[in-house]
This record gives sequence, structure tokens and C-alpha cells, in this order.
Amino acid sequence: MENETPGHRLFLIGSEASKAMSPGLWSPVFEQLGSSWTYEAWDVPAGRDMSGVRGALLEADVVAANVTMPHKQWAARAADTVTAQVRLSGASNMLVRHGRKLSAHNTDITAVAGLLSGRRQRHVLMLGAGGAARAALVALTGLADRVTVTDKDPRASQQLLDLATTLGMEAKAVSWPEARGQACMASLIVNATPIGKGSDDEPAWGPAELSPDAFVYDFVYAGHVTATIASARAQGLQCADGWDHLRAQAAAMIPILGLGPETGALLDCTLTGIQAKN
Repeated sequence: MENETPGHRLFLIGSEASKAMSPGLWSPVFEQLGSSWTYEAWDVPAGRDMSGVRGALLEADVVAANVTMPHKQWAARAADTVTAQVRLSGASNMLVRHGRKLSAHNTDITAVAGLLSGRRQRHVLMLGAGGAARAALVALTGLADRVTVTDKDPRASQQLLDLATTLGMEAKAVSWPEARGQACMASLIVNATPIGKGSDDEPAWGPAELSPDAFVYDFVYAGHVTATIASARAQGLQCADGWDHLRAQAAAMIPILGLGPETGALLDCTLTGIQAKN
């Protein structure tokens, strides 16, 4: 392994990776850094046999891969080593190659923790129960008094409920209509669903007015302001949108990839330019 040529390829793996902003964010940054690294989108449909994906990530020219829906839990299982946060959440959004092994990280957790600034939550309403929701839940360890979970897949809801219980939270899984009915009582609403990607989507919780102390965290980023964020702003609530999350989780990648401190400013500048165009 001593003579292995250093890798130069990074990927985004997801069912709709080619529609994501990450390649457009990172490619100009690498160019400005004078790096030979490239960042490519790799569409991997749900239900695909992932053994070939793992094998491809072990090729000598690969540096790392970001992982998005619906493969974050697969990424945690596929890694040879995992961080404590990945072990807790059971999800990973970043795989880094070290020779013939993969290490799993979760910069989603770092991003959520930073954007919520350690604020204690009396009632968290978690809409969606996939990898993003699991990251948010781990970031809230020791900070959430009560959690209500919902997902269109009852099995996913149960798995998130089990995680919440493991983390010492009082938690309950409810149906989607029941969850929307509880939105007005939550101090934190996390939208970890695709609701909002469509410009005609309504707020993730529906038309309800929220509590005056509510914080809205929307993982969705799009070329428009999502109805979830528009409603939160109209109600004068604190919120973080998908762009905020993208910026924070990208910044968390910098030390993992061993990039210089100037990378953060380049990321901010590039993301601001992408937002302006959208």
C-alpha cells in the first residue's frame, strides 16, 4: 500500500445525487484550492445491490464519498470503522477510504448540533425517520425532554423510537395525521422528509400556527424558499433551512478531509453564489 497513488475522486451517492447541489458546491472549491480532486454525482437507486458500490469506493483513485437518501444507514453498515456518532445514529453521510477500508462519519450530526446551539427542547416533533432524522436525534442527546416521531413507514418510525429510547428520551411514535395535530405544541419541528422539494408543497406540518417559541429545522434545500421555511418566517420563528444545513455539514467535512482553513471561506463564497442563481 505504500506505493499507492493518492486518490483524487470524491462522490455523492444517492437516489437523486445528480439533482443535488453538493457537486456544484465542492468542484469550484477544489479548483480554487488548486487541487486535482474532483467531485462527482453518482445516482444509486433505492433497492440496488450495494456490494458493487462499496467495491468501487475502495478503488485507489477514491478519496471519499458523501452519502444521501436513501443510503445513509447502508453507509454505516458498510464501513470498517465508525465514529461514536455513527454508532449511535446507525447512519452515515460520509465514507472516507483508508487503503482497503472505509471509515464512516456523520457531519449531519455536527451540523444540527451547531445550528441548534445547544438549546434545550421541551417537545421535538420529528417528521420523517430516515438518516437525517436519526442524525438530528443524536444531536439532541441530553437536550430533548420529549420526542414525537412519525413516518409513512411504520418500521422506520419504530426504529427511530427505539433510538430515542436508547438515548434516554421520552418518545412516542404516532401516525402522520396525529403528528400534524401536535405541531402547534412543539418547541422544535424537524422536517426530515422530501416535503418542500416541490414549489407547490405546503408546510411539512400543514397549515397550523406553531408555538411562539418553536424552532423549525428543514433539511430540504431547493431553488425556492420551501413553504416550511416561508411559514416559519411569516410567524416570526427561528429556523434553519436546507442551505444552512448544507453549509454547516460541508464545513464539518474540512478537518476530516484534511483541507486547509481557507476552505471554509471558499465554501461560503461558492454557496452564496449558488443560492443567488437559484
